[in-house]
Amino acid sequence: MEDRLVSASYKNEDIDIEYSLRPQSLNEYIGQKKVKEKLSIFIEAAKNRGESLDHVLLYGPPGLGKTTLANIIAKEMGGNLKITSGPAIERAGDLAAILTGLNDFDVLFIDEIHRLSRAVEEILYPAMEDNAIDIVIGKGAAAKSIRLDLPKFTLIGATTRVGLLTSPLRDRFGVLSPMEFYDEEELKEIVIRSSKILGIEIKEDAATEISRRSRGTPRIANRILKRVRDYCEVKGDGIIDLSSSKKALELLEIDKQGFDRIDNRILEAIVDNFKGGPVGLETLAYFIGEELDTVQDVYEPYLLQKGFIIRMPRGRKATEKAYKHLKRQVEK
Repeated sequence: MEDRLVSASYKNEDIDIEYSLRPQSLNEYIGQKKVKEKLSIFIEAAKNRGESLDHVLLYGPPGLGKTTLANIIAKEMGGNLKITSGPAIERAGDLAAILTGLNDFDVLFIDEIHRLSRAVEEILYPAMEDNAIDIVIGKGAAAKSIRLDLPKFTLIGATTRVGLLTSPLRDRFGVLSPMEFYDEEELKEIVIRSSKILGIEIKEDAATEISRRSRGTPRIANRILKRVRDYCEVKGDGIIDLSSSKKALELLEIDKQGFDRIDNRILEAIVDNFKGGPVGLETLAYFIGEELDTVQDVYEPYLLQKGFIIRMPRGRKATEKAYKHLKRQVEK
């Protein structure tokens, strides 16, 4: 799989820029209005009662700010944030060690929580319900179960595939919050805020252009801003205006829809080589030289969301929007 600039997946290059640009409070956090409103009420209520916040499940596509929200919740509750992921917790003892190391009002953030093993997941059940875990000492007839009390903590689970969570785990979350794609105005506000923090001068119409091509995702908007800044510093006068931003985006091969070369190659394959479809996903993946899972999980979702392709029982079919985008005559 190519290293795509418009991929919402986390990359090493995002570490420094995301940390410096991350908002520190709900008031600074842009977008996700419904999620923010719910969380602000629940956090205030929990603090007034001297209790920990109910366990929170954040679900939605990557790059929309789930980790940032977890960090804000920890700060609002006056605790520390412990970050891990489902694949990183291999044994039940690993999770037990993490849980027993928490303090009151700490937040445990588990990314990709749907990838927890069943044995690890079962340790979470009493931890979430009773603030306790059961540890078995010894083996065979001499084995004894000991219950350890845990501090008042909040578990925040994050997942891009909420349907893969088991019902027992999903039901133990008190707050379920879907994360939605950002609109252009919200992304524009993020781009302008980020440019101020990074010390970049940017014109409003240039911020609009960047936000329009950022696929509704703050992580992508900040990544593009960084690359456009580099272009303007080398090829321009260091100020990001509309003209320079368009030239930079053209060089980066990101078009007005936020599509890159691979997105357009998929559309061209369906329209030009398979007469608009339907074409089987396996055939399409072979034709463009990518793994089937990569096409289905990485490339396809945004094309579906934007309405350029549709799923059919016999495969994927290009819509009229795809023909217009490619400047092709619609097949009759």
